[in-house]
Amino acid sequence: MSLRKSERFKEHLRHHHWRPLSPVGRYARRSLRRRIFFWFISGMIGTAFTVALAGFLLSRTVENPWAMNAHRIEAWVGDQFARDFNDAPARDAFLKSTADQLNADIALVTPSGAPIAAVGDCTHHAFMAPIVRNGTLLANAMICPRSSGGRGWIFFGAAAIFLMMVWKVSGRIANRLSRPVDELTRVVKRLGEGDLSARADLGCIDANEIGMVALAVNDMASRIEKQLNDQRELLATVSHELRTPLARMRLISEIARDTQATTKTYDDLDREVAEVDALVGQLLASSRVEFGPLQRHSLSAKDLGIRALERAGLDPTLLSVEGNIDAIDGDATLIQRALANLIDNARKHANGVDGLRISVTPEKALFEVTDSGPGVPAKADSIFETFQRGNGSEGLGLGLALVKRIAVAHGGTVWARNRDTKGAVIGFDVQLTKAAA
Repeated sequence: MSLRKSERFKEHLRHHHWRPLSPVGRYARRSLRRRIFFWFISGMIGTAFTVALAGFLLSRTVENPWAMNAHRIEAWVGDQFARDFNDAPARDAFLKSTADQLNADIALVTPSGAPIAAVGDCTHHAFMAPIVRNGTLLANAMICPRSSGGRGWIFFGAAAIFLMMVWKVSGRIANRLSRPVDELTRVVKRLGEGDLSARADLGCIDANEIGMVALAVNDMASRIEKQLNDQRELLATVSHELRTPLARMRLISEIARDTQATTKTYDDLDREVAEVDALVGQLLASSRVEFGPLQRHSLSAKDLGIRALERAGLDPTLLSVEGNIDAIDGDATLIQRALANLIDNARKHANGVDGLRISVTPEKALFEVTDSGPGVPAKADSIFETFQRGNGSEGLGLGLALVKRIAVAHGGTVWARNRDTKGAVIGFDVQLTKAAA
């Protein structure tokens, strides 16, 4: 079902997601960096336009203080000209001083528009000051403010600088936000193509939520790479190890055809079958720990120990149980496999089993096998590594490694130490999740 949804989503991306968009929209949609860039720069320009529009509308609804001052200036200029209008020298002097003070060109014209006097060239006036004496309009003073040269260029230059800054800042922000996602996309794509060595470059990713995702992706890739490498190595080793008992079984079969089969022939055949069965059991248990959930049930610790010894052909009196609690919870198949591996390790590499001790508390159950062998090496933890063989060259080196994985799957640990006398103690424990009965 999920595969079908994935195919439908890919089809939607190919045929429906981009078609309604304009060329600019399709260009922006091709990468997250472009989308962030266009959204950010659009937001900045839109904000600037909105502020300018709001200022313009506000100037239309609120009385402009400059307009109020302009009316006062017109009235003052008209009164001053009316006082000295008939005194041409005084009028012209006032005309010149007023033009200098207001930084404007001023022209005096009759009511009909005929020129009287002027300072500068005032053709497109901004203000008109009527000159009135005793209710009679004598003339009009046209005031034309002088424009500062280059103001238009200053405006366009400021706008260009603003756009350049917005463009650059938008690009930096878009690159900063999209770079971690692009890096993760690159890594995940390489992993999907089978390149398990791909890792995210944490140097370009901040320690935030995306950084946590990058760490998780790197950890996931490392675990997958290690798991697949271990599986390849295990498959190669198992394939080699299976050849030996199968070759011996073929040889026994051929001998049985040529000569009459004896009890020893069947015993040899049973031994080879048991070896193959043990190897298959190891692989099945390993696969179950790796991929299958634990199936916890209420178990008897004493019965587990007795059954493990009996299956190994050992005397049940080797078992010692400590504590007043017998009921534990765990996966019976996996715990039996772990006990069988401990016993098999002691028989093959440590001169046999001296005893099996089980101790149960309300929190955990402890299992230990003692032997009288040469003891454990200085680095005791190394014996629990995969493909680590003990004394001699027989076996895959999976037994104690599988014990460790079973213990960890049950929330427990493993250990190995030398005894005070000759031999070693190797064991594991499992955490209990239910109250003991």
